[in-house]
Amino acid sequence: MTAPDAFALDAEGGERLAFGDVTILVRVSAEVSGGSFTLLEEVPPLANTPLHVHRNEDELFYVLEGEHIFRVGEEEHRVGPGGLVFAPRGVPHSQRRVAPGQGRELVLVTPGGFEGFFRELAAAQAAGSLGPDAYAAASERFGVTWLS
Repeated sequence: MTAPDAFALDAEGGERLAFGDVTILVRVSAEVSGGSFTLLEEVPPLANTPLHVHRNEDELFYVLEGEHIFRVGEEEHRVGPGGLVFAPRGVPHSQRRVAPGQGRELVLVTPGGFEGFFRELAAAQAAGSLGPDAYAAASERFGVTWLS
């Protein structure tokens, strides 16, 4: 890791990555944070996240808008604005919105670098090759196992 420089970002700032029904705004990349974390925001269109497990990262979900149901391990947590949920690496987790397509959250991922997963999928979308093979390759490279 390298020491990060100070920075500021406006409300719409960040790297926008779109693929399928998902758009991710990378608010802080590993490159900017010196590798210590990544900060993501899912922006419209909004999708739910199926049950999966990360080999390498911990995730903290901070709800900005709407109500979300997070499954972490065997527990479910219904969380509204200002609430948060922590999902440690190695523990299966998922997220769904109570009102489909409504609700925003920030996702803090540590250590940084998981934005590469979304970059690969956005590149596949741009190349016209987004599909099961692209998801499988990105998942393998970034240590994600899908359980549903």
